[in-house]
Order: sequence, then structure tokens, then C-alpha cells
Amino acid sequence: MYHKTLPYRIFSIFNNVLLTILSVLCLLPLYHLLMVSLSASAPANAGLVTFWPIGFTLEAYAKTFNNTNFLTSLWVSVERTILGTALALVVNTVAAYALSKETRVFRARNIYLWYFVVTMLFSGGLIPGYILILKLGLMNSLMALILPGLVAVFNIILLLNFFRGVPKDLEEAAFIDGAGHFKTFLKIYLPVSLPVIATVSLFMMVGHWNSYFDGIIYIRDSDKLPLATFMQTIIVQADMSKLDPSAVANLSQRTIRASQIFISALPILLVYPFLQRYFVTGIVVGAVKE
Repeated sequence: MYHKTLPYRIFSIFNNVLLTILSVLCLLPLYHLLMVSLSASAPANAGLVTFWPIGFTLEAYAKTFNNTNFLTSLWVSVERTILGTALALVVNTVAAYALSKETRVFRARNIYLWYFVVTMLFSGGLIPGYILILKLGLMNSLMALILPGLVAVFNIILLLNFFRGVPKDLEEAAFIDGAGHFKTFLKIYLPVSLPVIATVSLFMMVGHWNSYFDGIIYIRDSDKLPLATFMQTIIVQADMSKLDPSAVANLSQRTIRASQIFISALPILLVYPFLQRYFVTGIVVGAVKE
């Protein structure tokens, strides 16, 4: 068989070694952060920590979890990710279901489809977006972080291509039994589309969790900053005023920052393994147009 040939075996070995090296290179920075966060202040500041903690201590994590500003930002990000992902899933799946129909069923399909596609190439820009959020009265609110990215055209395209691959016999059987489009969507399309829904959900969750720039633009109060924006202010801008002074009194800023970065990355690392088994199927099937 093909998989037993010598060239295929050589390719498999080379591919596995290359992917292993790339995986290690991706994990090393995060592992190093963990070791720094578990080390004492002096060796961390001196740059002596490499692959093992020096002067093992959990004090950095204790101080981090006692920092009310960090915990508040963490909760804001959790709210934003859950609410933003849920609302986006509803909007994008409904839009994809409608756009997956043929023109004889949905006559304006092509018009709406091109309307969505154009937004992938052109946007109003930063200033019009800011003015829009300001005039809508959404400044300094959670909705200012959720509504602008509610419709993701790339995700809609993945979903609609997956929906178009659902056998028409299932839909026709549902219609014969008296189901309408809404019931068919809920009872037929959603249950068989778990791979692509899990895939776009992962995209949305990672996007919301890691987004920091919109928090800088639309949020004014420090107690409403999402975690990514909070981390950006204390790491990139080096603004330590948002940290609890008692939390950094006896610890180095490097260990505190390392613990906070590791904690902020942990939720996505925990969620990804549960969705990873759907990832390849959702991408491949959703990207292929029947």
C-alpha cells in the first residue's frame, strides 16, 4: 500500500520531526514564563531562570489573585467572551443558513452575499467606527466590545459552505413533516454542523479573549477594561499604576507580569483540547464549496 512505501515513510518521519520541533518552539516561551513566575525575585530579575524555577515560590500567584484590578479585568473578559461568542454564533449561523439557500429559494441571496463579501475588503475605518459607537451611546460599555465584531464574514462563509453540504433529503423530509425553516434549522442543520460550529466558536473565543485594541479605544474606566487591554497597559505601556501597590511591594515586576501572562493564556489552553477534534473537519468541509 501507499503508506508502506519508502518515500512515504521518509516524509512521515521528516514531517513528525519538523512538527515536534515547531511545537516545542511554540511551547518554550510559555514554559519559560511559568518558570519565571514560580521563581524568587532576585534570580528572575537577574535573568538566571531558564528551564527550572530558582527559589520556588507561589507568592507571585498569591499576589496576582489578591489584585482586585486583575480579577475585575479577568471577569470582564470572561463576560465578553461568553456573551460575544453566543451572540455571534446566533447571528452568523442564521445568516449562513439563509445564504446557503439557492436563488430560487432566496432570490436576494447573491445581493446579500456580495454585500457581506465587500465588507471583507473595505471598512469604514477607525474614526467612523469610534463616532458610531459614541453616537449610539455605547462608549465605556461591554457592548462596545461585542457589537462591532458581531458579524464575521469569514465565519459566515465557513458555515454556509458547510450548510450547503448537508444532504437535501434531510431538509425535504423535514418540510414534508410540516417543519418550517426555523425548525429545520434548529433540528436538522445545527445538530449535524457541530464540527464547523465548534471551529468558528474557537475563532470567536480566541478573538474576544485576545482583543485589546478596542478596549483602549472604547473603555475609559479601568474597572471595565478587558484582561488583554489590562495586560497591554502594564506590559507594553509599562503602566504599573493599575497594579495593587501591596501586590508588588516585595516582589519583582517580572515575576508578577509572568504570572499574569500565564494566567491570561490558561483559559484558551484549557478550552482548545475539547474543540480541537472538530477543528480540522470544520475547516476543511466548511472551506470547500459544493
